[in-house]
Amino acid sequence: MTPDSTELPAALRARLAADPLWDFALALYARPGAEAACLHLQDDAGLEVIELLWRLWLFHHGLAAGPMPDSVARWQAEVTAPLRRLRRSLKAEAAERESVAALRQRLKAAELDAEREALARLEAHSRRGDVTHRSLTSADGLKDALPFHARLTKASHRTALERLNDQLDPQ
Repeated sequence: MTPDSTELPAALRARLAADPLWDFALALYARPGAEAACLHLQDDAGLEVIELLWRLWLFHHGLAAGPMPDSVARWQAEVTAPLRRLRRSLKAEAAERESVAALRQRLKAAELDAEREALARLEAHSRRGDVTHRSLTSADGLKDALPFHARLTKASHRTALERLNDQLDPQ
């Protein structure tokens, strides 16, 4: 297999199937500092946490991908992002009103469901073989796996990315 082959061998397909993206995302997000790093990169650098987790999952398996599929980007823009904005806009009022707090929790659950759907779509895209097999196992490899790396110009962005890299065990 060439270093940039787009054909996924059966063994790699089996590894992806054995390590679902949703499970990987939950496990990584729960590791020390990962949630804060993801949210910092989302809020301060404008990255999509879903895209970041997808690319970290691919990197973990020695894979990289081109742009996020348009259908997933559209889903994020039209479904997930509005739910997130609405949930965040209710934060102050939820602290004062129990009924608003309950509504905010339902919005949070809907946002999580929307993110899970986006990850399922990204996993299906990846398992179809729309990714590239590369040797990406070092910190430099992680930079190569993230097409938006050049946008991470602040020291805090690099620190957040290093924190995430420290939580990975690339194969």
